[in-house]
Amino acid sequence: MIYLLDTDMFTLAHQARRGLREQISAVTIPDEVVVSIATRIEVLQGRYEAIKKAATAVELLAARARLRQSEQYLHLFRELDIDQLVGDRFDGFRAERKYNKMDRGDLLYACIALTHHATLVTRNVEDYKLVPGLTVENWAD
Repeated sequence: MIYLLDTDMFTLAHQARRGLREQISAVTIPDEVVVSIATRIEVLQGRYEAIKKAATAVELLAARARLRQSEQYLHLFRELDIDQLVGDRFDGFRAERKYNKMDRGDLLYACIALTHHATLVTRNVEDYKLVPGLTVENWAD
């Protein structure tokens, strides 16, 4: 089983909150915990913005240190990318009106998880109730 962490879960694990690191460590081979390119983008975008918004040297250095820590933690996980199958699935959902109200980032996570037969690990379980065949778990409870 593959478990795909969304950005929120990745961030909580990175901050060592709610026992998530222990839960991730408890996943055994051949099971694995992964992230997606969407998580990489969201995490690093936030870190780059913090650097750009720093008003003092102290804030700048702290933001740079957080960026480095996030990059290091991201490297601990295999990353699922966006490929043609993910894109085709995304287009298929977007063609159906009922999915147009869904956040595109959430839809992207769902498409990546479905394409790779992964369980999506998120606190936002309700956001995915419309997506058929998607397995969702909340490890933050």
